[in-house]
Amino acid sequence: MIEIFNSLTGRKEALKPLEPGHVRMYVCGLTVYDYCHVGHARSLVAFDIVRRYLRHRGYRVTHVRNITDIDDNIIARAAKNGETTEALTERFIRANQEDFAAIGVEVPEHEPRATAYVPEIIRMIATLIEKGYAYVAADADVLYSVSSFQGYGKLSGKKLGDLRAGARVEIDAGKRDPLDFVLWKAAKPGEPSWASPWGAGRPGWHIECSAMAVALLGTHFDIHGGGLDLKFPHHENEIAQTCAACGTPFVNTWMHNGFVNVNAEKMSKSLGNFFTVRDVLPHLRPEVLRAFVLGSHYRGPINYSDESLKQADAGLERMYVALRGVEAKPAEASAETKAHRARFQAAMDDDFNTPEAIAVLQALARDLNVAKAAGNAREVASFAHELRTLGGVLGILGVNPEQWLKTRPTLPAGGEATDGTPHGAPAAAAPTAAEVETLVAARMAARKARDFKESDRIRDELLARGVVLEDGAAGTSWRWR
Repeated sequence: MIEIFNSLTGRKEALKPLEPGHVRMYVCGLTVYDYCHVGHARSLVAFDIVRRYLRHRGYRVTHVRNITDIDDNIIARAAKNGETTEALTERFIRANQEDFAAIGVEVPEHEPRATAYVPEIIRMIATLIEKGYAYVAADADVLYSVSSFQGYGKLSGKKLGDLRAGARVEIDAGKRDPLDFVLWKAAKPGEPSWASPWGAGRPGWHIECSAMAVALLGTHFDIHGGGLDLKFPHHENEIAQTCAACGTPFVNTWMHNGFVNVNAEKMSKSLGNFFTVRDVLPHLRPEVLRAFVLGSHYRGPINYSDESLKQADAGLERMYVALRGVEAKPAEASAETKAHRARFQAAMDDDFNTPEAIAVLQALARDLNVAKAAGNAREVASFAHELRTLGGVLGILGVNPEQWLKTRPTLPAGGEATDGTPHGAPAAAAPTAAEVETLVAARMAARKARDFKESDRIRDELLARGVVLEDGAAGTSWRWR
């Protein structure tokens, strides 16, 4: 039985889909006015793992991840660039999709854009006005009346009185309550707008997700996810809007991933301490970034640092070295393999505990190495197949081992690499793959001639330049350190 921590109740609960065998899940996506950063990547990978694992366990999954393609930031950035909002958002949607693919994030069943659901948004707002949960302000904005919804604050644990006490004094004169939030923004000169019963305007941010979720998953579904920063007010407002408009519970399980921190501060665009995925990926194997995310439980914080990336890289390297030279074809599972599989499933069934699942993969790699050394072909095939299969559930270990071990990331100028090598070292310090092969052949010739001094010199030279040689019965192989 899969158990998931429900942010709404504050405890782990058994997954019981409303429709047996079918999990419907909505996850808040990106606002497309800039590139995806590592903080976004954490959320994307976390819910990609949820989707992958549910499918591995036999569930049919309908996963919706929205795109916010109209908001204040988009309008401001487009104006600054001297381009249309459509041109801006199209460019970043394409860029983000490239970045998602690079870190192994699968395409969801639905990826709706807010601008394509304006009719549904207008209908939901009209229903809220009709039911007395929303009103048209003097400036033609449509606002949600927070005090009209009895359950407001049940997700975040916040109380209306405390929120009002902390509200700014200089509130919008059109609001009946400082906590009321906008559903429809009246058009301003030069901004994109759509016709509505309340005049030209555009949707507020919160109502977009409610309308798209209901349109694609129904008024009551299984899982809603997103970053911890969305819990309040965004997800709280989604609950208020949707429950009021539809008269249903809306979502059974709310999931929130923790922050990526840099120097103990949340990584974010507003703080200016973020690294975009496309800034990072040229300087490490893309799978390392994914392994870095998997190394911490999705609900907790994770610290972004060279040391953390080094640990993720080293862990992947150990597994790829174990898989090297092995054909991971389907094989009969041994008792030991079945035990590893059971531990992996137990970890993932327990609120998607990826650090424990990664530990199981490391144990499988160790057993694979032992079986290879012993020449036990049956165990080698069994362990290798299971390692590849379970790695695939997490979206890792899908690359050919030789390719992975012989791919060297480029290094940015300045600073220090995760292995202590200066980033600013001359390009000649790192040999090309062809040069490595030539030196390996020269070393083999020296060994054949029993010139062990020259053989050791070549080995040490390559090691100093970041190349590890491994001698075995089949000859000498190499990999980047």
